[in-house]
Order: sequence, then C-alpha cells, then structure tokens
Amino acid sequence: MKNLLQEKYKKEVIPAMQVKFGYPNVMSTPQLEKVVVNCGVGKIRDEKQLAEVVKYLTAITGQKPSPRPAKKAIASFKTRLGMIIGYRITLRGRRMYDFVSRLIDLALPRTRDFQGIDPKSFDSKGNLTIGIKEHIVFPEMIGEDYKFLFGFEVTVVTTAKKREEGVELLKLIGFPIKT
Repeated sequence: MKNLLQEKYKKEVIPAMQVKFGYPNVMSTPQLEKVVVNCGVGKIRDEKQLAEVVKYLTAITGQKPSPRPAKKAIASFKTRLGMIIGYRITLRGRRMYDFVSRLIDLALPRTRDFQGIDPKSFDSKGNLTIGIKEHIVFPEMIGEDYKFLFGFEVTVVTTAKKREEGVELLKLIGFPIKT
C-alpha cells in the first residue's frame, strides 16, 4: 500500500522541482533519503524511566530505538564509558513516509506556540533538523498515562546538493516553513 505522501511526491513534487531547477530526468530530482530521530537521556538515571522512553519512542516511530553508549567518561556530566546516554532510530522507506506525514499533519500543528519551521534549521546540503520539546504532540500518546515529558530531535535527510533545493523540496512536500 502506497503512502499519500509518496503519491504526492511522485505526482506533484517531482514535476514542480524539474520545472524550477531544470533537472534533466526524474532520477536527478532530490528526494527524502532517511529520517533520524535522536533522544538524549543523559539526565535520566532511573531504569524504569529509560524503559518508558524506549516504549514511547517505539510507539511514535514504529521501530525500536538503538541505545547509544558514551564513548568516553566525562566527570562533569557524570557519565561513564559505555553508559547509555541516548537512543537513535533511523527510518527509511514506508515507515519514514508514515512518520513524516504524521509529523507534518498532526504533531507540528499541535506543538505549543508553533509558528512554522525557521529556514535557519536547514544545513548547507538541504537537510532539516528540528527539535520536538514534548513527545506528547504525537497522536500515539493521546490517552497514554505518561509520567514525565521528554524531547527529541528529528533530522530529515534529503539527497539535495544545495540548501535551496532542500528547502524547496520540503516546502513542496508540505512542511510548514516560514518565508
């Protein structure tokens, strides 16, 4: 079953990008490569809370996160070598398109005081990185009995070569980018 976002990309975004940037064929048009979700849990010391974070991230993304251990001990951050300081999920294919459509249509509009994505959130290659301050903006969290709030970072990686191409691609896909 095809995702509505994939259909929109093929029917509307590719022709619009070809007209604007003059790509010779469909395959040279930028596209979404992957979505990476990062969540830092360095301040959380309780094992039950870590299990809750994993449960909620799994519910939001549809994929189990991989733990990220500390590479070296830093006394001022109270971390030890090998201690779990974060979780990462890399989404590709159907799960990526499902997550992006929920992010655009449901989560971002529910974010408190959301006025659009700042164009400064794009890097030089056209990849977008945004921070979600509260995990409860996603529809999977409605009705859950959450005990604490946590935030995470979402990076949308594109195959664009320039920043302008990435901004235009995500704007055509439906991301609410400030102009």
